[in-house]
Amino acid sequence: MRRRTFLGSVAAAGLAGCTRARAQVPSAASSPLPAIALGDSVLFREFASDLTYASLGIITNQTGVDELGRSIVDRARERFHVRALFSPEHGLRGDRPAGAFVESYVDERSGLPVYSLYGPDRHPSKKMLDGIDVLLFDIQDVGARTYTFVSTMAYAMQSAAANGIEFWVLDRPNPIGGSIVEGPVLEPAYESFIGLYPIPMRHGMTVGELARLFNEHFSIGVKLRVVPMDGWRRAMIWPQTGLQWIRTSPNIPTWQTTFVYPCTGLIDSTGLNNGVGTPAPFFYAGAPHADAVRFTAALAALHPPGVAFEAATWTPLSGANAGLTFSGVRLDLSDPATFLPVHLSVAILATARDLYPSALNLAKTRIVDINWGTDAVRSGLAAGKSAAEITNAWTDGVTAFMALRERFLLYP
Repeated sequence: MRRRTFLGSVAAAGLAGCTRARAQVPSAASSPLPAIALGDSVLFREFASDLTYASLGIITNQTGVDELGRSIVDRARERFHVRALFSPEHGLRGDRPAGAFVESYVDERSGLPVYSLYGPDRHPSKKMLDGIDVLLFDIQDVGARTYTFVSTMAYAMQSAAANGIEFWVLDRPNPIGGSIVEGPVLEPAYESFIGLYPIPMRHGMTVGELARLFNEHFSIGVKLRVVPMDGWRRAMIWPQTGLQWIRTSPNIPTWQTTFVYPCTGLIDSTGLNNGVGTPAPFFYAGAPHADAVRFTAALAALHPPGVAFEAATWTPLSGANAGLTFSGVRLDLSDPATFLPVHLSVAILATARDLYPSALNLAKTRIVDINWGTDAVRSGLAAGKSAAEITNAWTDGVTAFMALRERFLLYP
C-alpha cells in the first residue's frame, strides 16, 4: 500500500481534523505550556456554595486530583459532607489488574465506605446511594470507547436518574485530543461494558461532553451539571495541558500509552501480542516466530502518519503470556498529534494476515466483534479486504457522529 492509499483510508477520521491538530498544537518545546484549570479546581473556585448543604458521593480513583496534586476526596471532605466513595475498574488506587474483581470496603484514611462499581454491581444500588444528594464524577479518561471509565459514568448516571440524585461531572482533558475522530461507530448488537452507546472508537470528547451526549441523546435523563475546565482546547494533546500524567491503570503508565492503546489494544483478541506484561504495554505488535524485520518493513512501507516502527523481540514478564517470546514491531510516536491509532490497528491486522495467516485467529468471533463494536472488521479481514477498504466503510458513521456531537461540545 502506497502512502496515498493509507491517507485515502483516513477519510473517516476527518483529514481536516488531522490538519488542525498539526497546525494548532505546538510542541511543548516550542512554546509556553498553557495553564489548564481542571473541573475540580473550577468547582471549588466558583461553585462550592451550591453544594454547601448537600450530601455527596464521589466516583473517583487515584487520578482525581487537581493541578497541584490535591485529592478531590480530601478537598471535598474539608468543605462538604461526603457520605461515600465509589471506585471504577482497577479500584480506588488504580492498582488492580484489568478485569480483576474489586471488592467494596471501608477506606482506612477517610473512614468512608468505598463501593466498587467493578464487582458484582456495575450500577450504584439504591442502598449505596442512600442519603446522597449529589454524585460527583472525577476520573481521568483516555479517549477510547473501550476504556471502561465512561461506562461506569453512564451506569452511575442511570442510577442517579432512577433515584432522583443530581450528577456532576468535573471535566478533564481528552489526552489524545478532541479534533480527530476515528471509527468504527459501535453497532447496538455489540453493546457491552466496553461500549454502551453507538459512538466511535476514538470519539474526541471529554468525559463532560460525553455525559451531555449520553444524558440527552441516549435519554438517561439525570439532572446533570458539567463543571468545565478553563483553558482546554480541542486540538490539545496531553503535553500541551501542562499537567502531570497520573497512571490511570496498571497498563496506562504514561500519556504516550493513551495514543497506542486504541491501536494495539484492539489486536490481542485476534491472537497477536501487544506487549502487555512488559515495561511498555501496548507499544508492541507481533506474534511468536514472526520475522520482525519483514513485518517492520511491511508496516513502514505504508507510511502511516505520526508513527515509526522498530523491529523488536519481547517477552512479557506477567499475565497470560508471561515467559513467551514474541517478535514484530515496536511503535515509536514521532508526531502524536497526527497519529491515527485505530486506522493503524486495522493495517497491522491486515499485514499480519497477509504475512502470517496462521498467527491471526479470527475464530473467536464474539470477542473480536465486541472489542471493535462491529463484525465488519473481522469479516473484512476474513474476506481478504484491504485495510483501506475496511476503514473507508466507517466514513458515513463517523461523519454522522461528528455532526451529532457538535451540540454537546464545550470547548473550541
